[in-house]
Amino acid sequence: MQFTKYTGLGNDFVFLDGASALSVKDPFLLAVKMCDRRFGVGADGLVLLLPSDKADVRMRIINSDGSEAEMCGNASRCVALHWFTRKRANKKQISLDTLAGIIRTDIIDLEKGLVRVDMGQPRLTRSQIPMTGAADERAVNVLLDVNGIQVYGTAVSMGNPHFVTFVENAQTAPVVELGPVLEKHSAFPRKTNVEFVQVLDDKTVRMRVWERGAGITSACGTGACATAAACVLNGKTGPSITVKLDGGDLFIEWPEQKNIFMTGPAREVFTGEWPEN
Repeated sequence: MQFTKYTGLGNDFVFLDGASALSVKDPFLLAVKMCDRRFGVGADGLVLLLPSDKADVRMRIINSDGSEAEMCGNASRCVALHWFTRKRANKKQISLDTLAGIIRTDIIDLEKGLVRVDMGQPRLTRSQIPMTGAADERAVNVLLDVNGIQVYGTAVSMGNPHFVTFVENAQTAPVVELGPVLEKHSAFPRKTNVEFVQVLDDKTVRMRVWERGAGITSACGTGACATAAACVLNGKTGPSITVKLDGGDLFIEWPEQKNIFMTGPAREVFTGEWPEN
């Protein structure tokens, strides 16, 4: 099987396209094998690019642990770049069919691999996230008990669930200790991604992330968008911010608290052949 590896600020993915994607029998097992960093290609997730009758391409995302994600912001930018450079489309505006709905992308600087993505409206009520509690209630600055430790955070869905907690120092935040526990907290029936966010000023934040199904990653596009929403809802920043991640920066906009837009780079790393399905 032919594959291509991409990265979005260090959040890396193995892509299968065309006949290779269509031939996959067990994508969950294949993801675990291909994403293994010692015995496989190495990646945070496997992305299958499939036909769609709703958009230019259907994007199916399998995490490195074999679980399926509804949506991935960094992968979206990579898919747009791949679809255009492989001449699957003769336009720079590529639409993606995902489990979170239709995502629209725009390649704004091909040389730099810079892609802007319309991530849609954040889901803010507990039923939409999903999170336990009153269905129509927003989970802003809510308290969770984590093995006796009190953690305040704001829950947001960008098609996938996020729990954003504000910290004094993102670099020293207990990502490894609290991330996996919060991911599987009983408040989140589908588990959750966890963002540890330090506000630097009203236009800049530093974020580190524990991704559901992948652990610590260098960047998370949907997490950056959820962070921007949480910052606005908690009065921490304005509607346009730079989110500084381990792998680099993303620019996030939430104008008029409607759709969220994410702008950042994507890059092809290498291509190869995988000997088994």
